[in-house]
Amino acid sequence: MKKRVFIIHQWDGNPDEGWLSWLSDELKKKGFEVIAPQMPNSGEPKIGEWVSFLADLAGEPDERTFFVGHSIGCQAIMRYLEAIYPQKVGGAVFVAGWFHLENLEGPEEEAIAKPWIETPINFEKVRNAANNFTVILSDADPYVPLGDKEIFEEKLGAKVIVQKGKGHFTEDDNVTEIPEILKLIK
Repeated sequence: MKKRVFIIHQWDGNPDEGWLSWLSDELKKKGFEVIAPQMPNSGEPKIGEWVSFLADLAGEPDERTFFVGHSIGCQAIMRYLEAIYPQKVGGAVFVAGWFHLENLEGPEEEAIAKPWIETPINFEKVRNAANNFTVILSDADPYVPLGDKEIFEEKLGAKVIVQKGKGHFTEDDNVTEIPEILKLIK
């Protein structure tokens, strides 16, 4: 049975943008089954919708199942893992994952982000629902405070990689590949 990798895009994003489509193609070349869905209502993401969509999509996850998330996709994956505990997956890679956000553009974005920021996560369940976590952050992300690095390390035991000048890891930041991810999913 092939290893499965789910790639979950960012808020108001899609699976064909930037490094996500590159990663999907590269993982397929290595023999992985890749599932990179368009998440529901991505312009106004809601925890319940995204987690239940992911649960339906993933079916019966196991230790041959891996997740890669971008921005709010990381939040969705953590909340999904919390929901499936005590089941266990192979691991997760979070790119520009966050617990706090900066520089939101007005009250509408703040209202959308608020439940994601304020709804508690049971980190013990999340931590025990995956074999490992790696987080890739940028020292120049306009939205994600670098202080979230310590939360990932302390609460999830994650290995955190901080890259220089990658912004929020979007096409606008000229990020079209993240080769480190290929080394992390084996």
